[in-house]
Order: sequence, then structure tokens, then C-alpha cells
Amino acid sequence: MARLVRLVMRIGLPPTLGLESLVAYACYWIDTDQAGANSGGMTRPYFFGYGSLVNRKTHTFTDMSPATLTGWRRVWRQTTYAPRPILTIEPCAGVTVSGVIAHVPNDDWSTLDAREHAYDRVALGSGLSHASTAPSMVATYSIPTEKFPQPTKPRPIHLSYLDVVIQGYLTEFDEATAMQFFATTVGWDAPIKDDRHNPAYPRHQSLTKGERAFVDKALAETRRREALSDADGTSP
Repeated sequence: MARLVRLVMRIGLPPTLGLESLVAYACYWIDTDQAGANSGGMTRPYFFGYGSLVNRKTHTFTDMSPATLTGWRRVWRQTTYAPRPILTIEPCAGVTVSGVIAHVPNDDWSTLDAREHAYDRVALGSGLSHASTAPSMVATYSIPTEKFPQPTKPRPIHLSYLDVVIQGYLTEFDEATAMQFFATTVGWDAPIKDDRHNPAYPRHQSLTKGERAFVDKALAETRRREALSDADGTSP
């Protein structure tokens, strides 16, 4: 426990995190810290993106390549911080999410940290898989359950944001991987807000008719499946 407390202070994780989240994040950091030590301490930082960062139109980061992260799942986190649920990831055994890794510009996290200011930056180790030989360390962004209060009523998922995420997966991967996004994300019981004509998401993009049709069909199928799971008690 004493070592865990020291790690919390060293990594900069909020001390208000629950014990389960602290242990999960600390284990990933230990793996990465050991990898850095074995490589002589040289660092070339990369980030793992699993949402809007997959869409190249939302940033100018280069050197992107596909990656997967096992032992985590996406979740639409309901908070009082934002008018919509925030897409994040959390530890979850047996689940693998697809995404991308990309080099942190100038090895300086400040730009990314500013963009993802609502999130905690978490170092990754075991569970991350990619073909690139460049990264010496990879981190991602996550919002623990305990970070923000939950709203009294669920807040709606904005289509202007979901569109951007799925467009990224369709562009970088394929329809099968885009469908996997829906399957490896929880929280689809939230209301849906169609703000496409007046987008609330500041990095919104224009979608082709095909891309929009894919989003609408996949979302409808996912919500129908979630409703059936809730009805028979098999939802996560």
C-alpha cells in the first residue's frame, strides 16, 4: 500500500480515485516504467487514441498507426462537467478496443493535455499492441468514475461528436472495426441528441451520405441490442 501511495504521488493521479482504479492505473504505469528502464531511459512519447483522436481531421498529429488495447473498454461517462457524456475508457478484463497511436509533437504533452483537459493522462504498458517500433512509452487519457459527480438525469450523446469518431474509424480501418467500436463501448442507453444541423462539438466534420447512414444504422442496432440485454438482465 505504501508503494501504491508513492506511485500515486509520482504519477500525479488524483488521490480521490477508488482503490480499484488506482491499482489498475498503477500496474500499467509500472509496466511502462520498467520498459523505459530497459531501453536505457530514452523516451519518445506516443499517445493512444480511441475516440475523436482517431479522426485525422480533428488534429495535425502525424506518425499515426493502428493499435489495440486489451483489458479496457470504452464508456460514455455521465458527468456534471459537460452537457454530454464524455467518451472515455476504463479497465475491463477480456475486452479489446481498437485505436491508433501517434507521436506526441515535439515530445511535449502540453498541447494534448490542453485538448483533453477533462481527462487524466495514464501511462500504458501490458495490453497495448502495435506494429510501430518508434514509441518508447505510450499514454492515453481516461476519466475515472470518481473524478466528477454524476448528473441527476442522463445527458444525451451528441451525434456531432459520434459522427466524428465513427468517420475516423471508417477512414483508418473498415466497417467491421467501426462496428466493433459500438460493441466495445457501454452507456448506449443515454438519450441521443441530433445536433447535426447545429453542431455542438467544436471539431465537428461533414460526413458523406454513406458515412451518416452507417452511423445511424449501427447506432439503431446497438440501442436495440442494449434494450434487449436490459430486458433479459444480461447487460454489463
